[in-house]
Amino acid sequence: MKTGGDFATAADVEAEQAILDVLRAARPDDAVVAEESGRTGTGDNGRTWLVDPLCGTLNFAARTMLASVNVALRTGPDVTVAASADPFADEVFWTDGTAAYVRGAGTDARLFPSAESTLVDLNLDPPFPNRDVFLAARMLADEGFQEQFRPRVVSTSLAVAWVAAGRRAAYVTDRHDLRNSVHFAAGIALCQAAGCVVTGLDGQPLHAGGDGLVAAADERTHAALLTLIRKQGSRSTRP
Repeated sequence: MKTGGDFATAADVEAEQAILDVLRAARPDDAVVAEESGRTGTGDNGRTWLVDPLCGTLNFAARTMLASVNVALRTGPDVTVAASADPFADEVFWTDGTAAYVRGAGTDARLFPSAESTLVDLNLDPPFPNRDVFLAARMLADEGFQEQFRPRVVSTSLAVAWVAAGRRAAYVTDRHDLRNSVHFAAGIALCQAAGCVVTGLDGQPLHAGGDGLVAAADERTHAALLTLIRKQGSRSTRP
């Protein structure tokens, strides 16, 4: 599951093992796809758990406490339940597939997205498979983006959960097939359950095969970001 620039700390390995122990004890017949150990189990019952034990490993290794633990259950084509935990803020963002919540100090509060902050997280970590039509670094330099939004870069998919929670106006990243990514499946499910607008970079639903991710608090923010993305694509195709 690792790519060339990735590495694992002892915390990644130990956290994954703890999650796997719980899942195997409770659901021994389910399949699991985990970042460090890969796929285990057959999943003949149509249930597959996606496990990312520490999203933001480089942050953690540098003692920057911005990371998340992501777990999502895919039943057939859909993620039915998911959780994204911030171990340092002691918060767990979770969804039962119909609504999204945050648990802190033993209390659950419903999540409601909001674009009021105008803060947009952009993922600057490679790879960039769609760089010919979209590159986050180019968006940062776009005057249209600067006039409407304030950029943030935290390098963890915890920021996707923050969109669902109203702490970010949007999140944008490149990449392939994020619906099935151990890093992003939980955050995407949270945003969808909270009522965010979630598509690929091309504005198409993720299940339609679109690359990348645009998760926005509302239609207006989503439309503005798609306009900026399409402007990049039109420039790249000019003679």
